[in-house]
Amino acid sequence: MRTVKVELGERSYPILIGGGLLDRLGAECRRLQLGRRCAIITDRQVGPRYAARAEKSLAAAGFEPATLTVPAGEAAKSLRNVQTCYDRLAAWRLERQSFVVALGGGVVGDLAGFVAATYLRGLAFVQVPTSLLAQVDSSVGGKVGVNLKAGKNLVGAFHQPRLVICDLDTLRTLPARELRAGLAEVIKYGIISDARFFARLEKNLPRLLELDMAALAPVVARCCAIKAEVVGQDETESGRRAILNFGHTLGHAIEATAGYGKYLHGEAISIGQVAAAWLSQQLTGLSAGEVSRIRALFARAGLPVALPAGPRAYPRLLAAMRLDKKVSAGEIKFVLARRLGEAVWGQKAPEELIRQCLSAISTPDKLLMSAGDRRHAPPHPALSPQGGEGERRPR
Repeated sequence: MRTVKVELGERSYPILIGGGLLDRLGAECRRLQLGRRCAIITDRQVGPRYAARAEKSLAAAGFEPATLTVPAGEAAKSLRNVQTCYDRLAAWRLERQSFVVALGGGVVGDLAGFVAATYLRGLAFVQVPTSLLAQVDSSVGGKVGVNLKAGKNLVGAFHQPRLVICDLDTLRTLPARELRAGLAEVIKYGIISDARFFARLEKNLPRLLELDMAALAPVVARCCAIKAEVVGQDETESGRRAILNFGHTLGHAIEATAGYGKYLHGEAISIGQVAAAWLSQQLTGLSAGEVSRIRALFARAGLPVALPAGPRAYPRLLAAMRLDKKVSAGEIKFVLARRLGEAVWGQKAPEELIRQCLSAISTPDKLLMSAGDRRHAPPHPALSPQGGEGERRPR
């Protein structure tokens, strides 16, 4: 087992990484001296596989767990589901000493964390991420929240977990598409913080796609260590933590414009990172060779590297980007890269340059994907020029 610590003074917490850790959930929670009652929030995909094991582990440690199952998918991050969770927690009579366990991917973690942050003015919560994306990114750092129709994560809070348990064995049941989506966040860490790590990903990508645990465990640990270091320096995203949003300005706009669930988060930010690399070449000196390496690695991972939309979609994407949390004084700002391993935040880009970027990465009649992965493309009707049927092309 590997341990990474997020250093936040009295609110510091460990991230445990390894196989078979779900069965240690109860014992690890007991060390935290939490109240006996707890709510496990999971979804309809993860719950049937792992909720019973989580309950058994917690009960064996003397806790009184109850499980709440929400729908799977990005649409579950809604105020309506928050209300459902509040009602259930009230019915179960959870108290201030009680705690919430988030058992699932990033959606469950964001939803459960927001419920924990706001119910009874704040309950302790434990993250048990079961997707690669959640293990390397969303479970760490305390950003929790839900979506509005207007945009992603517009309602949220900073609420740190007491513990993160990354059981790598749960990745064995992860659909291939979701594994690839998680790799988008993994690649991001190499771009923004560690050029040697990026080179290691280029070398070991086939092993990661095959879920070679000997290769995967140090990768998850390195991602968590990078994020822990950034969060420890800037918990509430007043400065450097913004680098973690590389590719997210356009990525979130794609998710909102296409409709939540059409793209997985990792798929959207894959396109967003290719766009950010293009802008970085224009504005912050990223070399053409590095842009090419970035695009090639996403493509090799089976992720989208082009925007399946024409110019008629650009106004909707620009409007969505103007709702991004990094917008200041009405100006869209980006996280960009100076070179592999070094990112800068708060970079302004003229609207005309953003349009040029969208045009440069767009392919209206096909998606540029890796050649061997053309069977599982999500539909993208809202990004088609007419915003209707448009380009629903297999990859």
